[in-house]
Amino acid sequence: LREALQQISDIRQQMARSEVFRGYRSLTVCFSGVLGLMAAAFQSHWVASPATDLSRYLVLWVGVALLSATIAGTELLLRAKVAGPGLARDLTRLAVEQFLPCLVVGALLTLCIYLHSPSVAWMLPGLWSLMFGLGIFASWRLLPSPVVWAGLYYVVCGCCCLRWFQGEYAFSAWQMAIAFGGGQLLCAAILYWTLERKNGS
Repeated sequence: LREALQQISDIRQQMARSEVFRGYRSLTVCFSGVLGLMAAAFQSHWVASPATDLSRYLVLWVGVALLSATIAGTELLLRAKVAGPGLARDLTRLAVEQFLPCLVVGALLTLCIYLHSPSVAWMLPGLWSLMFGLGIFASWRLLPSPVVWAGLYYVVCGCCCLRWFQGEYAFSAWQMAIAFGGGQLLCAAILYWTLERKNGS
């Protein structure tokens, strides 16, 4: 009986890996993109000099990240509860497991730079974008195939931030507006056109 249950669990995991995860919704992702654009517009009023007031800069953008993650996580949790035990819940768990490491590493990287190397904090927007791109690539097998373009977008934005947004351009709000705001809006468009528009859901 134990072996049979293990085989059933393995089969369900294999099925989950071959299915398209529909837990991410375009509206939620779009909201996080709009939130990023609003935060970028608000940055100059809230943080006059990010280079000398790194704490306030991080409060703004870490707050945006936490709010976006909380809303997305709550929606995933509610949808998993409604779906009940089965393939949908396995897909949700697998999607979270694949994307979570990039968020954890990004948080630890931010903490280390803030505490020990604030002189290189200008690199954070580029590093965040690269981490997010890696998270998308890590979970792209569960998502519609065009989402790989969103991952590529984040990686390119991260490289551009590291290349051009330093010196007098460091901490420019345009970095986060283009990278995070634009990236999330692109993800939302992909989710809508590949999943929700087809299914009318």
